[in-house]
Amino acid sequence: MAFAVPALYALWIRPRLLTWGATRDESTSVYPGDELVAEADSSSTMATTLPAPPEAVWAWLVQMGGDRGGWYSWDRLDHYGEPSAERIVPQWQDLEEGQHLLTAPDGRSWFTVAVLEPNRTLVLRADLKLPSGRSYDIRTGSLPRAHMDGIWGFHLRPAPGDRTRLVVRTRGVSRPRPLTRPFDLLLGEPAHFVMQTRQFHNLRTRVGAQA
Repeated sequence: MAFAVPALYALWIRPRLLTWGATRDESTSVYPGDELVAEADSSSTMATTLPAPPEAVWAWLVQMGGDRGGWYSWDRLDHYGEPSAERIVPQWQDLEEGQHLLTAPDGRSWFTVAVLEPNRTLVLRADLKLPSGRSYDIRTGSLPRAHMDGIWGFHLRPAPGDRTRLVVRTRGVSRPRPLTRPFDLLLGEPAHFVMQTRQFHNLRTRVGAQA
């Protein structure tokens, strides 16, 4: 019996957390930005259908950021308690590859816009030192002894009825693996599921109200 719960989680619950809402084709497809973490230790593909066309959904995604419109998830956990935007803000509609989107109030950690295809693909990259969680520039070529690097990709595809299929792909690699692997399993993956499903819910509410 002691082995039943871990086995149930590993064989049935965890695969569903990592592919929540996604079809088999969506889960196995290759998306722009996947190549940025070619040998990933962890990955997930989650998806939902939103009641608006891709260009309407894009307007909400492109204004994400801790110093912009927030992340549309649990704001107490990822936006310093400030509510995420509930309207389209014109000054946040400009986004460029290489731009930093802050994730911490002190400005020492951020996502970098890695891939930008308007109305279709937005891939954010995070390269973090551990255990501080501070960002570093991977282009310097020197990796910290302990680090976590990954992508958070948003892929929009038209769906019947003037709707959008939003597929969210994550890929990550972290070192030293004997220490980061338990963190991924026990905290990282469940936390991502909670935050991502909340974001799906809030995006659906926002784009639905706008439509």
